[in-house]
Amino acid sequence: MKRAGIALVLAGLAVVGAAGCEEGKSTSSGTTTTAKPVLWNPCTEIPDALLTEVGVDPATEEKGVAGVPQSGWEICGWEGPNYSLTVYTTSKKVEEFEQKPGNVDFRDVTIAGRSGREFRVAGASKHLDCDVVFPSSQGVVQLQVLGSPLIDDLEDPCTTLATVGEVLVPTFPK
Repeated sequence: MKRAGIALVLAGLAVVGAAGCEEGKSTSSGTTTTAKPVLWNPCTEIPDALLTEVGVDPATEEKGVAGVPQSGWEICGWEGPNYSLTVYTTSKKVEEFEQKPGNVDFRDVTIAGRSGREFRVAGASKHLDCDVVFPSSQGVVQLQVLGSPLIDDLEDPCTTLATVGEVLVPTFPK
């Protein structure tokens, strides 16, 4: 089931959009380089034991989208028998997710004592996909659960996300 939902993840990322960073600006004395902000990296910061606890295999780790890094994002995903899990970080703000066409059905949620905004991507199956963005000092951390289309009678993905989030959200930066 390696990235069974990669098309959906790609569509979700395309809807969310890539964050732009100013890499350089001209000055009277030439060009100076502005360093990109260092984002929290879910691949290195979420312990394997927690990934196993939530039902995904740490050995299936995939960085970026289909292994391709995305400018302005840190992205890491893992596969489990019933769903895939992806954690994104970006300097974007929650409001930018809310204003992005294609992101729909926003509602407030609290997971592991932390407030976030649950949403879905228009066109994604409500039976397979759920996302929550949590504000952080760097921007947001997004948690996504994508259920396997090969499994009948899956639990609602937002219920799964809430269960997974109880374990993982405490590791997210504030």
